[in-house]
Amino acid sequence: MTDFELILPGGTAAIRLDFGAFLVVGDDAVRWEALGIAVAVLAGIVWAALAAGRTPAHEDWIGGAAEKEAMVDGPWHLRRDDLLFIVLGAVPGAVVVGRAAYGLVHLGYYAELPGALLDPALGGLSLTGAVVGGTLTGVYVAALLDAPVSRWLHVAIGPVLLAIGLGKAALVLGGSGQGAPSDLPWAVAFVGPGPWGSLDPATPAHPSQLYEAVATMLVLLVVLIVGRLTTLRRDDGRLYAAGIGLWALARAAVAVTWRDPAVLGPLGTEQLLCLGLAAVAFGSLVLSSVLARRRVLLG
Repeated sequence: MTDFELILPGGTAAIRLDFGAFLVVGDDAVRWEALGIAVAVLAGIVWAALAAGRTPAHEDWIGGAAEKEAMVDGPWHLRRDDLLFIVLGAVPGAVVVGRAAYGLVHLGYYAELPGALLDPALGGLSLTGAVVGGTLTGVYVAALLDAPVSRWLHVAIGPVLLAIGLGKAALVLGGSGQGAPSDLPWAVAFVGPGPWGSLDPATPAHPSQLYEAVATMLVLLVVLIVGRLTTLRRDDGRLYAAGIGLWALARAAVAVTWRDPAVLGPLGTEQLLCLGLAAVAFGSLVLSSVLARRRVLLG
């Protein structure tokens, strides 16, 4: 049963979510949150596959499909079978770097119990680290396949942002990703049987997971517009850097509502990682733009 209603803790309205965290089919049960994340990942992969079929594998392949097919032995567009290997290749990087970044965010705990960092049952992954690690190993696999890395990055930014945005929204189905306690009218509390993914789920708190989902979708909208109206529409990978940089800034802004302690001024460790990622992304964007302009000037 799912119940959405307003309660009045201390005279302040909040949104109370009362539903079971599991889909039960016979003797089997699976968390709604896991199903939602799986749908988010699948949506991203499907989008990437469709976009790959419309993206030339080489900048010199222009004209209609027939003309392109006549120029090459095989498909003129990015190979969808390469996509499967790239996605699989991104997984270990996402897990390893995401876990390492998570240990950095919770350094106090893992400094006392360093062996716990290798136990996947204790804690989780840093999304910022997972994006960095997944990008690095995905690029590495694409290079091994002799696939056009810059074109795959251009294709990937939309699907990556979509998967992140939908995945963040799916966290509501498991009570995960809650922010700091709040008395705002849209604060959310989970009062169903759970178990929920946040501490003290019955206390109204910022729905930070939804904040980030909305912020990510707004970044996706900006990326789609910029990718169509500016020079970033070229399949040279710069759009990926721009999109990841904007997403990292949006995530750092949303992190203001998190429960994480500050480690440098008002900033938490994850915010510092996000700002560092944004700096690297925008730095690479500027550098690649300068190099691209130089190549044009030199003919």
